[in-house]
Amino acid sequence: MVRPTSIRWKRGGPTLALIVALAMCAVAWGQGQLPRPPSSLQVVDTPNDDGTSLTLAWDKSPDDGAGARNVTGYAVFRVPPRGKRVLIGRPPAGATGFADVKLKAGQAYSYEVEALSAAGPSAAAVGGPAAPTEQWYHRGRTNVLVGIVIVFGLVAFNILRAQRGAQLYVRPIAGLEAVDDAVGRATEMGRAILYVPGLTGISDIATIMGMIILGRVARRTAEYETKLLVPCNDPIVMSAAREIVHEAYLEQGKPDLFDPDSVYFVTDAQFGYAAAVGGLMVRERPAANFFMGGFFAESLILAETGAAIGAIQIAGTDQDTQLPFFITACDYTLMGEELYAATAYLSQQPRLLGSLKGQDWCKIVIMALVLTGAVLALFGAAWFRALFQVQ
Repeated sequence: MVRPTSIRWKRGGPTLALIVALAMCAVAWGQGQLPRPPSSLQVVDTPNDDGTSLTLAWDKSPDDGAGARNVTGYAVFRVPPRGKRVLIGRPPAGATGFADVKLKAGQAYSYEVEALSAAGPSAAAVGGPAAPTEQWYHRGRTNVLVGIVIVFGLVAFNILRAQRGAQLYVRPIAGLEAVDDAVGRATEMGRAILYVPGLTGISDIATIMGMIILGRVARRTAEYETKLLVPCNDPIVMSAAREIVHEAYLEQGKPDLFDPDSVYFVTDAQFGYAAAVGGLMVRERPAANFFMGGFFAESLILAETGAAIGAIQIAGTDQDTQLPFFITACDYTLMGEELYAATAYLSQQPRLLGSLKGQDWCKIVIMALVLTGAVLALFGAAWFRALFQVQ
């Protein structure tokens, strides 16, 4: 009787080979679960930039959004000429583009994009090299250029008209027309004139306009030999106001009448300044008060104190929240742009008048465009609105 031969597995023989085979099958199965890579990777210079950006665009992976190999996102790598690639971004699933910024203009860059999944990354899609370049003209802002040309053209045209002798009409501004009357009233009564240049700094446009009107008032006070008081809450404004008043007295040929102490610094504290000026009104009882510049919560305190002593008051500010108080408590009020027009109105210089008239024409053009857009919007014409969109 033949006894069956028993099968014995030798150590390091078929057992090890089976394990290796199973491992290779597992690896192959795992590799089959990796997502397919994105395709058609393109790297182009970002348009309308300063030369520090490149834009990447690709077709998303076929496994993006479906199947067991569902893509969870993408990995974008910058590949330098030498060295290891650098991860620069992880766009989410469904993304088809990415912008690489803060690059060096003129230097070439290459990129790789991988699709990511739970099983791992896909093979890389390669794009480039491409170099960012700076564009001197932003094509998305052509409408801004057209608007600037129109504004410049209207202003330049009216300046040329004024310089050639054309009479440009500027409507009378009651507050500026009353400056001479207020100074004359103070002269007749033998009392001082108080000029408050506001609480904003010398860089504020309202303060600058107030300084121009101060020059007109100072020339009249020098001519009529009337006392002028200019308390300031900013030392730089004080220096500018002192020079303006001094220059006005020189123009009138009466430099000896100028008192440097009539233009002085009080304090930079808002309500401390308001209290000091209010006390000055009560003590000096000026016949005319001028409030020209930027004002805030102290405006009503100053205007009510001036009204209580019976002074004629002329105010002007571009702070729309304070205009109601000045309109209520003052005799004349320059509202907003009336204060800005003071330079052209008082000097009557052709360049300033032409600039002012050109700005008025620009406002007419803007109002016409607004009305046209409103009418076209009623009929669903979206193309007109698109003309004014800025990228």
